[in-house]
Amino acid sequence: MSFADKVFIDTCKDILQNGFWDTELEVRPKWEDGTPAHTVKKFGVVNRYDLSKEFPALTVRKTFLKSAVDEILWIWQKKSNNVNDLRGNIWDAWADENGSIGKAYGYQMGIKHHYKEGDMDQVDRVLYDLKHNPQSRRILTNIYVHQDLSEMALYPCAYSMTFNVTGKKLNAILNQRSQDMLAANGWNVCQYAALVCMFAQVSGLEPGEFVHVIADAHIYDRHVPIVEELISREPYDAPDFVMDKSITDFYKFTRDSFSLENYKYHEFNEKIPVAI
Repeated sequence: MSFADKVFIDTCKDILQNGFWDTELEVRPKWEDGTPAHTVKKFGVVNRYDLSKEFPALTVRKTFLKSAVDEILWIWQKKSNNVNDLRGNIWDAWADENGSIGKAYGYQMGIKHHYKEGDMDQVDRVLYDLKHNPQSRRILTNIYVHQDLSEMALYPCAYSMTFNVTGKKLNAILNQRSQDMLAANGWNVCQYAALVCMFAQVSGLEPGEFVHVIADAHIYDRHVPIVEELISREPYDAPDFVMDKSITDFYKFTRDSFSLENYKYHEFNEKIPVAI
């Protein structure tokens, strides 16, 4: 069984069995037909994945690794806030007529800040410290910038990464304020695990532990039957994560630098309703 499957199944079972329903409360998200999108949730979920043992890809449904990596590179490498720079359509609902999502995600990553070592944006600061100050306890990013929230089409969900080097291993914590377990959990875990692997490789390190901290882990009301079906499936073993080992510059990675080999998964063709 893939460890990612175990984590996903256990977390979803806990939410469904012990979570809090907001059915009687007013909520912001709505379905396409205007109906309030209610959830059952758990607060303060912490999941840990050892990337030195296996890559955290679900097998109870397929994770499209190249598309997930494409999005993380859109934010961290291209530092873009325009959906026209992204091959997928997952952000289209939040984009304006020009394709912009405002001062969100990649926009924040591309802002340069002044340090004693020079002017760098958040990504380049992390890369600099991993090579020059690996024992630092200050290697982190944050894109939840209050002064710019009013100009963001969507407040960042996954908003902060903290990196920590232990020996030769690169560990990281992803802080996420909100997590749609069906639509985004497997996707986010895969893409940020891949990011840790990228940063480790270009810094002469090895991937270590990836910790995912979710403040509000929830399942939408219309997603419950789909989640129940997924977690009833028998998982397969984790696939083999393959990354182009010749790349030593983070900005040289592309979506095609990665693949999952020996990836056996259950088919999943159901359209997921999206709350906005």
